[in-house]
Amino acid sequence: MSKNTENKKEQDPISASEDFNSQPPPARGFLGWVERMGNKLPHPFWMFVWICILIVVVSGITAYFNVSAIDPGKGTSVEARSLISGDGLRWFLQEVVTNFAHFAPFGLVLVMIMGVSIAEQSGLLAVALRNVAFAVPKKIVMPVIFMLGACGNIGSDAGIVIIPPIAALIFSKMGLHPIAGLVAGYAGATAGFTANFFIAGTDVMLAGITTQVASGINGGIEVSATANWYFMIVSTLALGLGGAFIVRRFTIPRCNAFAGAEMLSEADLAQNQGMTDEERKGLKHAGIALLVYVLLITILVAPSWGPLRDPDTGNIVPSPFLRGLVPILFFFFAIPGYYYGKATGTIVKSNDILKHMEFGMKGLSGYIVLMLIVAQFIELFSWSNLDKIVSIYGAEFLQSTGLTGPVLFTVFMIIVALLNIFLGSGSAKWAIFAPIFVPMLAQLNYSPAFVQLMYRVGDSITNCVTPLYVYFPLLLGWINKYDKRVGIGTVVSLLIPYAAILFVIWVVLLFVWYGLNLPIGVGEGIYIN
Repeated sequence: MSKNTENKKEQDPISASEDFNSQPPPARGFLGWVERMGNKLPHPFWMFVWICILIVVVSGITAYFNVSAIDPGKGTSVEARSLISGDGLRWFLQEVVTNFAHFAPFGLVLVMIMGVSIAEQSGLLAVALRNVAFAVPKKIVMPVIFMLGACGNIGSDAGIVIIPPIAALIFSKMGLHPIAGLVAGYAGATAGFTANFFIAGTDVMLAGITTQVASGINGGIEVSATANWYFMIVSTLALGLGGAFIVRRFTIPRCNAFAGAEMLSEADLAQNQGMTDEERKGLKHAGIALLVYVLLITILVAPSWGPLRDPDTGNIVPSPFLRGLVPILFFFFAIPGYYYGKATGTIVKSNDILKHMEFGMKGLSGYIVLMLIVAQFIELFSWSNLDKIVSIYGAEFLQSTGLTGPVLFTVFMIIVALLNIFLGSGSAKWAIFAPIFVPMLAQLNYSPAFVQLMYRVGDSITNCVTPLYVYFPLLLGWINKYDKRVGIGTVVSLLIPYAAILFVIWVVLLFVWYGLNLPIGVGEGIYIN
């Protein structure tokens, strides 16, 4: 084997990971225990298979014993439905394909990856991110990446799909392990999901439920989409700084032990800092194309008559613009990627675009297979009503403790965070929690908007650590491109510091806000006026 071939193999993260037969050096202490236990788990596909079987068995047992709960919002009984029955069998056989084909995250991932792949394979992303890596100080890059991940929820789950691979490229160009970038980007987009500088669909959805519940309090209280805005803006900054600390203190040192680092020496970085004339030309064409596209979208959204505004209210939140943000982002990457490729020669004919999109799909084959069983798990849990029953009893337990004040706030957020590990839908959980805790805390003069804010903190923070989150397998697949030895336990151990430390930061921030009695949003305070 020639020296050039050996060097090429060393630079290939997938090939490099295959050269290692031993496991990567484990973490220490509690995180080491989590890693060891987690790595003993089977492949996520089989893990979800066993969970589905467990749901089927539990549904049969609970239905046999007539387990039920009273929905606090509707006052109706929610009864367990058996999947071990004729109705359950007929439903499953008729819906298994539909469950998979209509699984919302599935389509989002495919569309976003195809758009990003055009920009990546044309060479645009590498050049643009290389410039970012050199133009922005490292102390700023890391919190910015984390905050971008949090703000990604303005496009629903788009940030979870876009930010981690971009963060990996930026880290690589900075001479840091790309796995550290993947973990940081994923943690920002999941643990900080509810935080944002802008008003997102989450604000509208939760505010609608809160308003409905609060309509009977003091003659009716309306909670707007901006009810938590001030607190969430500061939260985004705080989580960005906290996330940057965790990246430097925990993630980067731990990831240095993994294969596929592809790190560049300072000399190499200096040599690669400049751009060729061809790259400058490509960036110019891509920049012009992107500017024209952004102006077009602005024209369609900014005016009061804009066709991408809500046709009935004229609002932007909610609107076709936000609901259609995924295809808008697809073209945001694809259009400048195309013009960059045409200018630099990486796209010569139209079929080259298809090849670039197909390249992105090749890495998703494992994810697509896994989504088949993940979609069934979610629908089985929902059809059996076990998700609602678990949430209702969890809320009733918290109510029965009789706690008040900051202690109640903390316990409330912890229980929501723990339930979030198993129950993914934030709106579904809030629809159950809100009718109990909004009126209960209103009796203590706490505003419905403040109760909603506490719920959002708990519902967001554990997104990053649960293997049951629908995007966790996507993160695992990205990481395995660099080091195939990394298992579920290792990934969870990398993410636990984010959930733990950021939760403490968030709770401290909330108590500071509470102690100073600051407004939490537009026209909203901690107490009922």
